Amino acid sequence: MSATQSDSPRKVAFLVAGEGIERVELTEPWDAVKDAGFEPVLVSPDPGEVQTYNHLDKAETQKVDQTVAEADVDSFDALVLPGGVANPDALRMDDAAVAFARDFLASGKPVAAICHAPWTLVEAGALGPV
Repeated sequence: MSATQSDSPRKVAFLVAGEGIERVELTEPWDAVKDAGFEPVLVSPDPGEVQTYNHLDKAETQKVDQTVAEADVDSFDALVLPGGVANPDALRMDDAAVAFARDFLASGKPVAAICHAPWTLVEAGALGPV
């Protein structure tokens, strides 16, 4: 996937909870999206900053660009769900975050789920009734 001048800026939503995000599972795909010419956008249930982790140790924070309530699936070309143990668990308990993921799945746009992140997709019905 790469962006061209005619279709720029294409946006990729990164959906995360406020805490428990494995740093490398956010930063590496984020950098890859930027390197491909797309604009990564950090989406979270709450405004402010999110806390990333290196395993169990706190790492850096990142500023939320849009809350889930503000974000519109039609504004994005793809969705990335970073992992971490606590992040997907918190997301799957948030109705608005699950609805955002569900709407992305229904749109037919690409969705990437890293490590534990498929938990959110299961909650969004990606596997059908379970």
